[in-house]
Amino acid sequence: MAILERNDTGAIARLKMNAPERLNALSDEMLAALQAELDALRDDNSIRVVILSGAGKAFCAGHDLKQMTQGRQASDRGLSYFQDLFDRCAKMMLSIQSLPQPVIAQTHGIATAAGCQLVATCDMAIAAEGTRFGVNGVNIGLFCSTPMVALSRNIPRKQAFEMLTTGDFISAERAAELGLVNRVVPENLLAEETDTLAEKLAAKLSSAVKIGKTAFYQQVNMPVDQAYAYTAEVMAQNMMDRNTEEGISAFIEKRPPNWHQ
Repeated sequence: MAILERNDTGAIARLKMNAPERLNALSDEMLAALQAELDALRDDNSIRVVILSGAGKAFCAGHDLKQMTQGRQASDRGLSYFQDLFDRCAKMMLSIQSLPQPVIAQTHGIATAAGCQLVATCDMAIAAEGTRFGVNGVNIGLFCSTPMVALSRNIPRKQAFEMLTTGDFISAERAAELGLVNRVVPENLLAEETDTLAEKLAAKLSSAVKIGKTAFYQQVNMPVDQAYAYTAEVMAQNMMDRNTEEGISAFIEKRPPNWHQ
């Protein structure tokens, strides 16, 4: 049984973390499988959207604490093991945001610690009613420092700090209010709603979406003047795309665009 399953339907790739007995923890094996698929998707021009979900009763419970304990106990895998683990996790998270295709997290059950980080890292997220989100490491004496990076870039600072220092869960509805997820839907509609969003994105001009995703993350942390200068150049280059020219002509002529993707 594969620890990560991939199923493609048309232009949509569905990645399902498949370690339900471990609540889809980000073990060494899970991180390696995710990184391999993300690397493959980067060069797959047939895929325009990626959906990430988890098997069983949870989306992802964060790092595999049992495996981490074994790393501490091994005489040759102390500090260097942990540094390597968190470096590999950061690389995987960064790969999601640098992926040309939008990535949607399809969340249910719980998303805790690095699992919450995974939700915050994805470009969009849909949550089932009853899903709980937390960065709970502080409860066991391990502050969620790396999950903090993504979380604090998704929700307001004071709310992020409260979650990090109390270790409390927040509901799916509260996660939507804060901006951690896009919307909350009944659990029986979770897959359908996520697919609907993915199909809407897949129908757009893929080159424009890829340009836009890159520009979004580049400009978001720039000073406003630099962001405008950068995005003006991006838009000028985008206008040179023949498909963009066709899209504008189709709009003016009130007809569907004839894109060559």
